Amino acid sequence: MSSSMLHEHAYTLLQRFADRLDQIIVGKRKEIELTLLAMLSGGHVLLEDVPGVGKTLLVRAIAKGIGGSFGRIQFTSDLMPADITGVSIYRPNSGEFEFRPGPILSNVILADEINRAAPRTQSALLEAMEERKVTVDGVSRRLPEPFLLLATQNPLHFEGTYRLPEAQLDRFLMRISLGYPSVEQEVRLLGLQEQHPLERMHPVLLAEEVAAMQRQVRTVTVDDSVKRYMVAIADASRRHSGLALGISPRGTLAWMTAAQASAYFKGRMYVLPDDVKAVAGAVLPHRLLPSAEARMSGRTAEELVRELVLGTAVPVSSRAAAGGAS
Repeated sequence: MSSSMLHEHAYTLLQRFADRLDQIIVGKRKEIELTLLAMLSGGHVLLEDVPGVGKTLLVRAIAKGIGGSFGRIQFTSDLMPADITGVSIYRPNSGEFEFRPGPILSNVILADEINRAAPRTQSALLEAMEERKVTVDGVSRRLPEPFLLLATQNPLHFEGTYRLPEAQLDRFLMRISLGYPSVEQEVRLLGLQEQHPLERMHPVLLAEEVAAMQRQVRTVTVDDSVKRYMVAIADASRRHSGLALGISPRGTLAWMTAAQASAYFKGRMYVLPDDVKAVAGAVLPHRLLPSAEARMSGRTAEELVRELVLGTAVPVSSRAAAGGAS
């Protein structure tokens, strides 16, 4: 099968997957698609919201939809790093240590209420998120492919929460908030409770198909003019008077990968400026730190991102901008 045929097949499967998820997480199509873009990018997602809006359900539905293994880590104040990565147990009969894998060694991980654990435990995720491996007793073990971590976080004013360090926040490709449904959406949701929502989800993709899609996403063309457009926004963030911390080069790389996934999800093998703008609100704000003056005046990172995007000229002369890239 040719590369173009593989992409057409992937496009059909991805749209079907999004449709299935949309039947379970009612009225959140945009957030569903962003989460799938993170999956295609090989990145991780921080779902930040109040309890009870469907964060856990979304993660479990994605795991079921790709037919992959699922691991859940409930973060509490007494959670230890070994509870995440696994532990070596001595077997007297054999006189050897046997490794018992932790939940992190799964395709899809739900890190539930991640900011209820102490920073030391949160840091146990960094190696897995960045290097796709865990090290226990000096032995490194690769994580399965694909590997997708979706962490839920309660607002900081909730009791028993810790602020995630900036280095860990930067490891999340996207930060997404589901929010409350509208009145009509909630009425529809109540009408779907005759059976558990997950009973309506069946595998749409195979785990190995997701891994193949992730490799294809990396081949999506990004024209130099689009790259310069992104770098211009990143550079402007570093000089913006309302920001104490701008977009890092790692943030720009993550942004480009998300834009490639956006194009791929829409059936294209080239990135348009619209793809760049479509993912900016999920990829950039948690990587920025508004200045003290901006915070005092009530300006948020999300507002500053919109200002940066609107204030930067969109390329119009490139093949990608014209929709003519091959």
